[in-house]
Amino acid sequence: MTTSFLPFLDPSDPRLKLRVENKTRNIFVTQSEDTRHRKEENVNHIPVVTESPSRVLEAGVNTLQKTLVLKKQAELEEVDKQLALKRQEFKSCAQALSQRGSELEMKQEQTKERALKFEKFVAENEAKRCRALKKYEAAREQNILKQREIEQLMIQLKELRARQQVLKERMAKYKIYEDYLMKTLDFLPSNYLENGSESLVMPIIRRHETLSITHQELLQRLWRLEEEVDEGQRQLQTMKQDHSIKKLTANKEFSELQRELESLKERNKQAEVNLVMEQGQSRKKVEDAGSLLMAINNLAEQCYLPAYGPLENMNVLTMMDMVKEYILDKADTEKRARRLMESGSAMTSRTALTDRRDRASMKSIGGKTHIKSQSKVSKKSETFS
Repeated sequence: MTTSFLPFLDPSDPRLKLRVENKTRNIFVTQSEDTRHRKEENVNHIPVVTESPSRVLEAGVNTLQKTLVLKKQAELEEVDKQLALKRQEFKSCAQALSQRGSELEMKQEQTKERALKFEKFVAENEAKRCRALKKYEAAREQNILKQREIEQLMIQLKELRARQQVLKERMAKYKIYEDYLMKTLDFLPSNYLENGSESLVMPIIRRHETLSITHQELLQRLWRLEEEVDEGQRQLQTMKQDHSIKKLTANKEFSELQRELESLKERNKQAEVNLVMEQGQSRKKVEDAGSLLMAINNLAEQCYLPAYGPLENMNVLTMMDMVKEYILDKADTEKRARRLMESGSAMTSRTALTDRRDRASMKSIGGKTHIKSQSKVSKKSETFS
C-alpha cells in the first residue's frame, strides 16, 4: 500500500462533525417517576461538544486521529482505484475514439470516392441521354420522312390499284373480241399467214398500233395538261392570297389616309375660323386706326400753328408734334396765369393787413389822409389786375 500525505481537512465536511445527544441527566431507567425529577447533588454530567472537528483538533482535544487517518487513507485508496479505473476507461474511450476517427476517415474517403464515381456516372448518363435524345430526334425525323413516303406510296398504290381495276375491266370488256379473233384464226387455213402477208389484216393491225401510240401520247399530254392546270390553280390560290393581303394593306392605308384627311379638314376648319377672327381683328384695327387718324386731324385743325406750314402737307408725326407743342404752350400759359393770380391775391391780402394796422395806429389823422391812402390802394390793385 502506498503511503501519501495527509489530505487537507475541510471544516464544512459533515463527516468530521461530532454528533452527541444533548442529555440533561445521567439517570437510570429503573428510577421511579417521582424521584426522576428531583434535584440530585452528586451526579456526574457528560460534557457536550458543540465545536467543529478542526477546532477540536486545534484545541488539543484528545480525539481518535489515527482512526480518522486510516479512514482517509482508505478513502484515498478507493479514490485512487476509481481514478485508475477512470483512466483506464478514458484510455479505452480514447482508443475507441481514435479507431472511430480512423474508420470515419476511411468512410469519408470511401464517400468521396463514391461521390466521384457517382458524378462520373451522372456525367456519363447525361452524355448518354444527350446521345439518346439526338438519336431519338434523328429517328423521329426519319420516321416522319418514312411516314410521308409511306403515305405517298399508299396514294400511288391506291392509284395503281384503281388503274389495275380499270385495266381488268377493260380486259374483261375486250375478252370477247380476243375470243372472237382466236376462233377466227382457228377457221383460217394453216398457210394463210405465209401466203397472205399482204392481206387486209396487217393494215388493221398497224392502224391499231398507231392509234394505241397516239392514245398513249394523248394520255401523256392530258396528264401534262392536268399538271399545268394544277400548277395554275396553285398559282391562282397564291395570287388570291397575295391579292387579299394587298387588299387588306390597301384598306389599312386607305383608312389611315382617310383619318389624315379628316384631321386635315379639322385643321383647315380651325385655320378658317382663326383667319376669320384675324380678319375681324384686322378690320377692327383698321377702323381704330382710321378713327385715330381722324382724331389727330381734328386736333391738328384745332391746335394749328403757322410755324409748321400748311395743314395739307403735314404727316401724322408732324401733326402730333404740333399738337404736343400747342398743348405744352397752353399749359405753360395757364401756369403763368395761375401764378400771377396767386401773387395778386397775396398782395391784396398784404395791403389789407397794412391798412388795418394803419387804421388802428392812426385814429387821430384826418379824413384827407384816409382818402389818399384809399386811392393809393385802389391804384395798386388796378395795376396788379
